[in-house]
Amino acid sequence: MSCGRPHETDCRDVLDRVYEYLDGELTAGDVAEIRVHLDECGPCLEEYDLDKAIKQLVARKCGCDPIPGDLRDKVLARIARVRAELSD
Repeated sequence: MSCGRPHETDCRDVLDRVYEYLDGELTAGDVAEIRVHLDECGPCLEEYDLDKAIKQLVARKCGCDPIPGDLRDKVLARIARVRAELSD
């Protein structure tokens, strides 16, 4: 995914780290780098908004249930597969 304009940070790099960004798991420098990219790139911002909405929906519907330890890895792997299929 890309808006077709050059960016300091590649769109794929941003999208690969969007859940870490949402979860507050990145350094301040990485957060700033992704924020700049999202401010410049409409398609990545749309993907971020979708991922954020999904995360909020899951939290609202499943927030009280214990989460299996490997669920996050499975979800992220599936998202990566779908992104790869869409970019082909």
